[in-house]
Amino acid sequence: MRISYDKEVDALYIRLVEGEHQCRTVRLNEEIALNIGEGEVLVGIEVLDAKEVLGGGILPALMVENVPLKIAG
Repeated sequence: MRISYDKEVDALYIRLVEGEHQCRTVRLNEEIALNIGEGEVLVGIEVLDAKEVLGGGILPALMVENVPLKIAG
């Protein structure tokens, strides 16, 4: 998983699956879109106006809990 933020356009992208994917985009609203890949796999989540949507004007701190460093599989 990779989370990136573009401060120029205030957009946050959460990439759940690495690599190149042919995706369709499903808009939940004006600010949030889901990228859906083959087999209906959620590939990524885009958040526009991220500071406002996620943090009321500031980006919140990122906290990861109960996630192993390497997921067996």
